[in-house]
Amino acid sequence: MRFLHPELLWLLTLIPLLALIRGRRGPAPALIFSTASLAASLAAERRTRPGNIMTAARLLACSLLIVALAGPQLGNSTTEIKASGIDIMLAVDVSGSMHAMDFTLQGQPADRLDVIKSVVDKFIDARPNDRIGLLVFAEQPHLICPLTLDHDWLRKRLDSVSIGMVDDGTAIGSAIGAGVNRLHEKDAKSRIMILLTDGMNNAGKVPPLVAAEAAETMKIKVYTIGAGTKGEAPIPIVDSFGQKRMVRMKVDIDEDTLNKIAQMTGARYFRATDTQSLQKIYDEINSMETTSRTVKNFDHYRELFPFPLIAALLLLGLELLRDHKRLP
Repeated sequence: MRFLHPELLWLLTLIPLLALIRGRRGPAPALIFSTASLAASLAAERRTRPGNIMTAARLLACSLLIVALAGPQLGNSTTEIKASGIDIMLAVDVSGSMHAMDFTLQGQPADRLDVIKSVVDKFIDARPNDRIGLLVFAEQPHLICPLTLDHDWLRKRLDSVSIGMVDDGTAIGSAIGAGVNRLHEKDAKSRIMILLTDGMNNAGKVPPLVAAEAAETMKIKVYTIGAGTKGEAPIPIVDSFGQKRMVRMKVDIDEDTLNKIAQMTGARYFRATDTQSLQKIYDEINSMETTSRTVKNFDHYRELFPFPLIAALLLLGLELLRDHKRLP
């Protein structure tokens, strides 16, 4: 709600002053009564002007007239946002090697998956107008969330992702194929896939480069990310005595294949060796895959001044009617 002429509302401050002036009592008339009891009864019935109902009605009518002159309006604002038209499928490796503790989260050692989920969550937050989906893969791909603009639901599904939810293995080709199947069903200006893995393709029936050819045919870009330090990384295991301990595991990423997949589809390959580099990679992809969006605002205001105006006229009309009835 707004007022077309809000400066006129200052006139309302005059109403209390007017009430004070109207409410002042003049000197009591000097009359001679035959008995004191008659004077006492008249004094008991005497009323002061501030307590007079019609005086209050006049003041209220003045207030309503001022409000009407100020031009009250009730607004209805609508914002129309045209989405950027980019569909994004996020593919995340959840094989057993994602337990490796070579990344950090809030300054503390953390496994790769926890860090990736944190970084992906920020990426989702930076793309409010894009349809984004999520699939995970190990021995086979598993769709967690289809392409959607409901990013709150997408984040909840991301939180549910865990290592071991799919049998162990690394089916990179099958993951790309599953992503392509989901992306080609949608009509969008641009379709991309961001695939992150920390290993080599050792499962699935679809070779990675064959899946990349399918993505190229469908004009789907596949950005690939190799996650893990170079050399060896610490990974927690439980020994035969039930004790948890850290062992060194060789980081073996097929960078050559990941690079070919990206090149074939017109995208890029990145290597993330720590949390900072992983964040920079998603930030860079975010900056590369942008389109302008259209925002339109529509404001409609309904005039409300007739309501206080009619109320004021009714009050004044009642007073005129009262005065007319008092005439002989």
